Amino acid sequence: MFARSLMAFLLTALLLAGQGAVADELLNALHRAAPQLEIRALHGALQALRCAEREGAGEAKRLAVIDYSHSSLERRLWVFDLTHRRLLQREFVAHGRQSGELFAERFSNLPGSHQSSLGLFRGAESYSGRHGHSLRLDGLEPGFNDQARARALVIHGADYVAPTWAQRYGRMGRSLGCPAVQQEVIRGLVEQLKDGQYLFAWHPLLVDDRYLDCTSISVARSVE
Repeated sequence: MFARSLMAFLLTALLLAGQGAVADELLNALHRAAPQLEIRALHGALQALRCAEREGAGEAKRLAVIDYSHSSLERRLWVFDLTHRRLLQREFVAHGRQSGELFAERFSNLPGSHQSSLGLFRGAESYSGRHGHSLRLDGLEPGFNDQARARALVIHGADYVAPTWAQRYGRMGRSLGCPAVQQEVIRGLVEQLKDGQYLFAWHPLLVDDRYLDCTSISVARSVE
C-alpha cells in the first residue's frame, strides 16, 4: 500500500514538474518574441489562462495582452499565436477617459465609471455597431471585471487611436472604458480573438500571486 501511494505521489510530482517546464518554455518563447512586454504581465496572462482552462474553457490558441504600464503613445497591445509561440500583432490601444491622461492609472468594474478594467477576458461574438466592426468581451473574474458585457466594453476601431491624433494632442484619445484600436487593424484583431480567444489587461496594481490558486477566475459565470 505504501509503495503504491509513493508511486502515485511521484507520478503526480513528475506530471506537475512537466507542466511547469512546459509553462516556463512558453513564457520564455513569448517573451523572446515580445521583449518590450513586461514579463510580469505575460506571466500573469499565462497564469490566468491556465486557470480558465482548468475551469473548463477550451484550449486557447491566441492570447492578446495589454500592458498598461506603457503610455498610450506606445504600442502596448500584443497578440500571440500560442500554438506556434509567435507574435502576430503589436498595436496601439486606448484606455478609459477616467483611467488617466497619457497613462492608465485607475481601473474599475463599475458601470458608468468610464475606466478601463484589468484581468482576463474572453472574446465573444463579433458584430457591427455604432463603432463599426467590433468584438464583445466577457470578463472572467467575478467582482473584478465581470461587468464588461453590462458596461458594453468591446474592442472597436476609433479615429482617436492614430499617430496623427497623438502628434496633435500629445497622447492618444480615450474611450469610455473600451480597449479601442486603430481603424486599420480592427477587422484582423477581431478575427484573431472572436469566439473564445483571450485578452489579458495588466497593470502593476495587479498583485503577482493573483492567479496562483485560480479562485479569481470563473468561466461558467461568463456564459450564464
